[in-house]
Amino acid sequence: MGKLAALIETKLQSALAPITLEVIDDSASHAGHVGNPGGDRESHFHVNIVSEAFTGQSRVSRQRMVNKALAEELKGPIHALSMTTRAPDEA
Repeated sequence: MGKLAALIETKLQSALAPITLEVIDDSASHAGHVGNPGGDRESHFHVNIVSEAFTGQSRVSRQRMVNKALAEELKGPIHALSMTTRAPDEA
């Protein structure tokens, strides 16, 4: 796991206390595209997260919670972030 992926994991653990969390670095499949010139640059991620904090929240609210936790990283090193957010009863 790269440094940025580890930071994403740490911040989401702290903010949302997930039951399960998977941070997938998908940067290699975007090498050469805008936001990822190639090499070892971590820039594109997918997050699978199950958290009690998502219970009763809409999909948009859940995404906002993730985006808030990663606000600083979304300003710079993260070029693209997709996510699957679920409450425990949906997992």
